[in-house]
Amino acid sequence: MSAATMKHVNAKFWVWMAISAGLLLVLMANAHMVYVAFSSQPDCIDHVKRGASVAEAGKFSAASSSCTPLH
Repeated sequence: MSAATMKHVNAKFWVWMAISAGLLLVLMANAHMVYVAFSSQPDCIDHVKRGASVAEAGKFSAASSSCTPLH
């Protein structure tokens, strides 16, 4: 193989490596987003617990909490 052909093959290899690395990065970011979506509790907000005797002004109690305690 000539030097020009080797440079072309080498450049093509690095272009494909960069494309592969970019796709892998996008796939990993999407996998992380799916993990966070399933492991978080977006409906869980801080509120006055049911049966608390004193509620502060502007704080409300949930009828039934959808939050599960995280340990």
